[in-house]
Amino acid sequence: MLKIAKKIIGVLLALAVFSALAVSCSRTEPRILFGYIGLVYYQESWGQQERYTFFIIPEDEDGIENLADLYLYHDRAQLRWHVGSDDWVRYDRGGETWIGTRSIAVGAGETLPRGQFRAVLVNLGGERGERHFTFDAPATPRFPFPTLQISDGNYTVTSGYPVNRFVSYDEQGNFLGFLDIPALSGELRSLGLPTHARMVVLWAEDADHFTSAFTNAVPIR
Repeated sequence: MLKIAKKIIGVLLALAVFSALAVSCSRTEPRILFGYIGLVYYQESWGQQERYTFFIIPEDEDGIENLADLYLYHDRAQLRWHVGSDDWVRYDRGGETWIGTRSIAVGAGETLPRGQFRAVLVNLGGERGERHFTFDAPATPRFPFPTLQISDGNYTVTSGYPVNRFVSYDEQGNFLGFLDIPALSGELRSLGLPTHARMVVLWAEDADHFTSAFTNAVPIR
């Protein structure tokens, strides 16, 4: 009888542990509620490099911390990009949490594919959720790559993009903020840059086509 009682207790303990695990580890797949892809041109010594910015609003009933991996596939081009939870960028806006990356790229000088993309979100339990996206930016830039020149306290921007902003950084390269520029040329002091700003980047944007361009940083002092 003692042996039988021990076996029964062992079975009950195993069931209790299993039930606890079932409660604490959800078997519900994560969801991608919304997402977007944007094309960014970056200035390189040999020309301009394309990169995609890719962000999603994820949902998992055990929270964002239960998410492990985010994949972006372009099945026709047989390409896959992976972003792990240790590497993705996370930010909150309008009560929603976004995760993603600004570094989707191919080889130097190569053009990223357009068309149909498939995003896959995986949580720590291995459950997967996916969603399809379409991104059809022009195959070639709509505008020439913009330029920024700074001399004797004055700036000159050459850009065909509808919106142009400065991104300011301190001496160590830490981000300080964004600043709309009212004209394509003028005095730097009229813009109200932070006093500890030491360099700026021109961010030119064509929001209607989810396309933008970033120049290299230019010293202002």
